[in-house]
Amino acid sequence: MNAHEFVNWLEDASYAFLVLNFLWGMYCVILIWRRIGQLRFRSLDVENEFVNSLLGHLRSGNYDAAVKQCDYDYRGLPRLCLLMLANRNLPFSQLRQLVSSALQRTILADLEFRISWIVTVIKNGPLLGLFGTVLGMMGAFARIGTGEKVQPSQIAEEISIALICTAMGLATAIPLGYILSFLNIRVRALQDSLDSSVARVLDHFRK
Repeated sequence: MNAHEFVNWLEDASYAFLVLNFLWGMYCVILIWRRIGQLRFRSLDVENEFVNSLLGHLRSGNYDAAVKQCDYDYRGLPRLCLLMLANRNLPFSQLRQLVSSALQRTILADLEFRISWIVTVIKNGPLLGLFGTVLGMMGAFARIGTGEKVQPSQIAEEISIALICTAMGLATAIPLGYILSFLNIRVRALQDSLDSSVARVLDHFRK
């Protein structure tokens, strides 16, 4: 394999890397979307109804009913409330720290991990596209350098094919950038909702 063939092989491989980069980004988007759907309530009214019902059990001292309400509910707030109930004998400061750590470690950390991958995909998309374009230009100029009679149309065709890599990289970064902003808003809304509801339940244990 000579240098010209090797450059052409790398150019073809860059298309595969661009496709894999895009698919990985979309996979992370789907995972985050599904995870947020699993953690959140359908609406704030439903969440407030859950908290009010739970606080009613706590105020009456019916902790078994409170545990039963939270058990087998895998949304974020019931999991945190179940943790509070299991450790309700701890001092308030320790209980608050425990719940805060659980919120960051078991709920938000996974979402932030996936979001960081989407950021990486967005950054690498144009870079991979530029890499493929540079390789295509190198291949086109290498053909000119062989001394063979080359038609301008052939060179223009090779350059246009090389520029497709840049277009693919931008086509990955632009839509994923909008999707990332939307996901960040949903994650922030989930965090704010959890913070507010957890604070209401924690206030019972403070008293």
